Amino acid sequence: MKKSVLTRYRVMAYVTGVLLVLLTLGMIGKYLLDLNGAADFTRVVSIAHGWLYVLYLVFAFDLGSKAKWPVGKQVWVLLAGTVPTAAFFVERKISHELESRLAEDSPAPAKA
Repeated sequence: MKKSVLTRYRVMAYVTGVLLVLLTLGMIGKYLLDLNGAADFTRVVSIAHGWLYVLYLVFAFDLGSKAKWPVGKQVWVLLAGTVPTAAFFVERKISHELESRLAEDSPAPAKA
């Protein structure tokens, strides 16, 4: 597995996580605090999160299939983009796990 596959997943996990936190704050502002402009903010962020979550799903599935994860772990990672802040914790755990695996798989540098 290439390191770029992990990097794509990590970027999308952070983007999805940030957008979901912003969406949650927008919903609180819209429904609980009745803030002016919260409806427009929520609409824009929800559309962006929706489209980018689909991209996150594609990259997370690609990572899981290349890492040969069991179905349960794959579903856990895919659903992390739906719970506010979960994507950050799951990304951290997955990155530590796969970076150590990538370090083991990388060939030793040739000596001149």
